[in-house]
Amino acid sequence: MAANPKRSLRRFTILTLGCKVNQYESESIAQALCNRGLMDVTPLLGKQEAQPDLCIVNTCCVTGKAAMQSRQTIRRMIRRHPQALILVTGCYAQTAPADISAIPGVHGVIGHAEKHRLPEIVLNGANDKELFRPGPVWKKPGPHPPFVEASPPLNTRTRPFLKIQDGCDAFCTYCIVPYARGPVRSMPFETVRTHVACIAQAGFHEVVLTGIHLGRYGSDLTPTTGLASLLKTLINDKAIDRIRLSSIEPLEFTADLLQTALTAAEPPGHVCRHFHVPLQSGADRILQRMKRPYRRREFTDLVQRLHHAMPDAAIGADVLIGFPGETDQDFAETFTLIQSLPLAYLHVFPFSPRGGTAAATLDGRVNPAVIRERCRRIRRLGREKRRLFLNRLVDRRVEILVEQQRDTRTGQLKGMTSNYATILTKGSDALQNTLQTVRITGLVDGRTLAGERL
Repeated sequence: MAANPKRSLRRFTILTLGCKVNQYESESIAQALCNRGLMDVTPLLGKQEAQPDLCIVNTCCVTGKAAMQSRQTIRRMIRRHPQALILVTGCYAQTAPADISAIPGVHGVIGHAEKHRLPEIVLNGANDKELFRPGPVWKKPGPHPPFVEASPPLNTRTRPFLKIQDGCDAFCTYCIVPYARGPVRSMPFETVRTHVACIAQAGFHEVVLTGIHLGRYGSDLTPTTGLASLLKTLINDKAIDRIRLSSIEPLEFTADLLQTALTAAEPPGHVCRHFHVPLQSGADRILQRMKRPYRRREFTDLVQRLHHAMPDAAIGADVLIGFPGETDQDFAETFTLIQSLPLAYLHVFPFSPRGGTAAATLDGRVNPAVIRERCRRIRRLGREKRRLFLNRLVDRRVEILVEQQRDTRTGQLKGMTSNYATILTKGSDALQNTLQTVRITGLVDGRTLAGERL
């Protein structure tokens, strides 16, 4: 690890790889640094006056490719900002701290348990030893750490994230996340209520509840509770106009959660009509090898129930292509299942082996060229699903939350519907961060709709 000379820190940048939880944590760190008088120059990178004194890379290691991209990002920051203090945190930093610290130019590695204290550690003039805080690689079973709370960032996006859960106990065979994040733990019930109220009082209309394994929220609290109970309380509080849920596992859509979400999605619509449900594979044989606890029939039943109760809801899915042992028949089962279901979009990932996971040692490795072709076909199907979903919304009257940044291609206002459709419309900056009613007039492209304000 490089020496850590005494230096003046005035400008910083944070580069984030990976999931919404990582994004939330980066934004919390950035807000804390800004509150201490530093300037975030991330939007200005490339300009001479925006050279940062501090570079933080918040890494991901969910796949082997993500770990490689994390290393590439670290090295790129070292090359571009040789005079800056280079710190690395995130899941890759948690699982491979020695590998990162061996990269010439890295000054510190900070694990998840210390990530929230990064501004304090840095600005208190920490030395090299103090900047190396990698934390444990979690094993099963492992100790149960407390939920690390960070104030929700309120200066970066129109729809703030709020991390209410961390960790995972599932240990799917392809996933390194339980080893990086540790076991399930949840933000206390009343703390969630307080944060949501603060977000609303700061002038925001929507909060995105996120976590590593969101459907397990509250299972570790005393007394135990669940996501359905939390939603009911937040709805009764009427603290904020819209609550959006991030990814929830198929079997964790309990009858209570399903009924709560569906009821609350009706006008005035406190819960967004948008549900993301991981599929990973449509072949039962592959789901079993992945150690996923559901089968295609259960996923199908859930999607059909959601669609039947709420035909205009956006239902999205994750798909992992090329898992070891995936045959042409397995892929065909995945393709035809997705083709048959009323899904609004897909997130498609090619399998890449991740050291430390069971899948990295499984036989039946799929040829990379075959994986690329299968991904191409699934992504094309996903684009067609998205286009069909958006076309069904044309001529409808909808409510949008206008984003704080205009569309970069057209300069128009950009808004998000409850059911996860992006709408472009004309108007002044005064409409940003407000709820507006529009009539959808047509499709701009395969991802965006046009609308006129009413």
